[in-house]
Amino acid sequence: MSTLESLLMSTGSGGHTVPKKIFDYDVIDFLGEGARSHIYAVSHPKTKQIYALKHVKRENDKDDRFIQQVVTEHDVAQKVNHPNLRRVVDLKLGRNLLLKVTEVALVMELFDGTPLDEHCPRSIPTLLQIFIETGKALEAMHKQGLVHCDLKPNNILLNAKGHVRVIDLGQACPVGTEKTRIQGTPDYIAPEQVKLRPVTERTDIYNLGATMYWALTQKNVPTLYTMKKLMKKSIAGTLDSFVTPPKVLNPLVPDNLSNLVLECVRSDPRKRPADMTDVVRRLEIIEHVVHRDQQQRSDSSVA
Repeated sequence: MSTLESLLMSTGSGGHTVPKKIFDYDVIDFLGEGARSHIYAVSHPKTKQIYALKHVKRENDKDDRFIQQVVTEHDVAQKVNHPNLRRVVDLKLGRNLLLKVTEVALVMELFDGTPLDEHCPRSIPTLLQIFIETGKALEAMHKQGLVHCDLKPNNILLNAKGHVRVIDLGQACPVGTEKTRIQGTPDYIAPEQVKLRPVTERTDIYNLGATMYWALTQKNVPTLYTMKKLMKKSIAGTLDSFVTPPKVLNPLVPDNLSNLVLECVRSDPRKRPADMTDVVRRLEIIEHVVHRDQQQRSDSSVA
């Protein structure tokens, strides 16, 4: 038994009933739960390799969309390979006699990380590295013509070494898709998602901008979804006028980073950065300047 497997078994399941097997994978422990899904640490019966497994069982018609999201996550992951995206290994489907899907299991890389919303670093250089790696994961999706559509702190995992994995591709779709219902997370959702207009690379830029805003300020940016009632009553200004610059809420945020975040969360997609490549490039420049300034301060203090 590996050290990791021993550790997982010793943590216990927190009172959750853990099945011995899911399809042909041996279940080690219960890790958590999401939208109608349960996440387990599992072991491959032959190789003994340890993975994370997302399991959804169909209990009623409402579960069909959650099953579809798992299938979508598998399909999208097969098209995009990037070190900052969680790798998907296998998809298992269970069917009844009428061939109706009754359960689905997604087997994924087991990444020993914590969601950003549960443990968010305060260091600007550390946050910049997280933003850059997250942006590169989204950039890889965009190059394949796909949009994540639900980037938020909870979908960014960070491990002890500072490495990032972007997870949960269940709402991803091709660039230009017009969704038939509002999908996204209220505090991070772009205006075009609320209005059911086509999603593009700039939709992910907004989601990333809203995520950066929260990570830098511990406050959520006002979105069209959360501000709908207030916007109807407001005569003056647009949604953008309600956004307080990150620099005002956190004086440690550099001016250029504060300005970039504000650009990313513009309500008009045309006023956001052109693409994720531009966002990543600008974040890397800001990171370079921050490190240079820190080094200069360090050198002057020694002198």
